[in-house]
Amino acid sequence: MADNDFDLMIHGGTLVTASRTEEADLGIRGEKIAAVGRGLKGERVIDARGLLVLPGAVDPHVHLEMPVGATRSSDDWFTGTRAAACGGTTAVIDFVEPAPGESLASALAARRALAQGQAVIDFGLHMTIVNDEPQTLAEIPILTRQGCTSFKTYLTYAGFRLSDAALLNVLSAVRPTGGTVLVHAENDAIIAHLKRRLRAEGRNEPFSHASSRPAIAEGEAIQRSLALAEAAGARLYVVHTSTALGADAIRAARGRGVPACGETCPQYLLLTEAELARPDFEGAKFVCSPPLRTDADCARLWQALADDDLQTVGTDHCPFNFHGQKELGRGNYEDIPGGLPGIESRLALLHTFGFREGRLTLNRWVQVCCTNPARIFGLYPRKGSLEPGADADVVLFDPGKKVILGKSVLHENVDYTPYEGLALQGYPVLTILRGRVIVEGGDLRAEPGSGQYLVRQPGETV
Repeated sequence: MADNDFDLMIHGGTLVTASRTEEADLGIRGEKIAAVGRGLKGERVIDARGLLVLPGAVDPHVHLEMPVGATRSSDDWFTGTRAAACGGTTAVIDFVEPAPGESLASALAARRALAQGQAVIDFGLHMTIVNDEPQTLAEIPILTRQGCTSFKTYLTYAGFRLSDAALLNVLSAVRPTGGTVLVHAENDAIIAHLKRRLRAEGRNEPFSHASSRPAIAEGEAIQRSLALAEAAGARLYVVHTSTALGADAIRAARGRGVPACGETCPQYLLLTEAELARPDFEGAKFVCSPPLRTDADCARLWQALADDDLQTVGTDHCPFNFHGQKELGRGNYEDIPGGLPGIESRLALLHTFGFREGRLTLNRWVQVCCTNPARIFGLYPRKGSLEPGADADVVLFDPGKKVILGKSVLHENVDYTPYEGLALQGYPVLTILRGRVIVEGGDLRAEPGSGQYLVRQPGETV
């Protein structure tokens, strides 16, 4: 191979993918990975000695500029994707929520246009389905052909909640397209019953949020949604699994051959409901749905990740400032905007508390953060891969870099991090998107709107 045959060559690093770890060079031509090998030459060379070379991470679950009641999540498409890029994530998948009476296609076009002008990394969109009206179901195959191949459903929340019959109809409509149905699984009747009881008892502090959404509310709803998917023969993806009950239900369903995958999030691996009891309303910072759980649930979720009972780690990044937003719920926990920030720290958190603490192998770390999300949502091998022909989305990760997490080191547009003070060893130091360096040393080099919308294929069950 002739000198300067590649536009960019990453030299001397340790390549880590979902299936292998090797010392090799990476040759990039244009926007694509062109070669993996030793002794490659390039017009520009990046010295990666001592660093891990990873495929860009894929976050399958984020909420940027998301309206919630009287407010909206504090990261817009620019600040949120900037933070993601600084954390080694090169693709995110957000959500479309059609207005009442709005067609799915027009809602998709509007959300895509909003993101396109701001995003600095590539992005896809899940379509939210809030009813099983004939005109809604008729649009599902149309959207699939247009590259929107995943559909979000809810078993709770007024205006979003689907009955079992409606969810079964949605699953049955998605099945022939090869698409994937996502489900937010919590038992709405249990939650409503407990909220009424808490109101009667005058309980309005942040910890009551967890009391109103017990583990059984998730466990039952996950089991029920899996049963409906099994009956429909449809592919199901359970978002933000937070409990041992939920992980066990997914394991059992997969064992029966149900085409299901499960996601968890760093907050459910690393934080517990004890955070909600912090004094001076500080517990409001940790209000999210489903709520944080127990140490035992955390331990089971780690084991589920290692055992492939759960397949991905997303963030459910939905940030709200403590001052002026979370504070809307002073006096009534039901008015606290639900959601936590985390889009930037996922990869590093899972390296320190997953790999370094012996819970995950390096390859499994990459698999759950990069490759499996790409495979499940129709982006592989373009994303989540270091094979020739893949997009040249590459992260250089320094396994020795020590960072104390805090608002001052993060780029998220929010006034706190739930991971304040956690000591990390291992952190991304350079991010490449489609062959172009977009972050180096924490500094963004990309312009708003340089990210591309991802037209996705039907995914796979991993």
